[in-house]
Amino acid sequence: MAKSVLIVDDAVFMRMKLKDILEKNGYEIADEAQNGQEAFEKYKATNPDLVTMDITMPEVDGLDALKMIKEYNADAKVVMCSAMGQQGMVMDAIRAGAVDFIVKPFDTERVIQAIDKALS
Repeated sequence: MAKSVLIVDDAVFMRMKLKDILEKNGYEIADEAQNGQEAFEKYKATNPDLVTMDITMPEVDGLDALKMIKEYNADAKVVMCSAMGQQGMVMDAIRAGAVDFIVKPFDTERVIQAIDKALS
């Protein structure tokens, strides 16, 4: 059975790109969210195997959403997505329980490597 992924990013283009990469590599898309609050609601509703979480988003950012999801389910697997130059926030995310991170613009091989590793 295909592993399900919740894609969280405020940019529609980024969600489409990730969705395309994941579907082509046998993953199922549980749902999509455009901010941290929506991510948390959809996480509870869909219980995906993995979440890809953008760091910088309006309303509730990725770091806070990560903490909310980890509080709700300590075993949640979250891979952070960051733009170049957000290393400090990435380290905070790893400390808060993220399993890995991928950098934008997305490199297909790196995305799949991070997600396969997170789910293994």
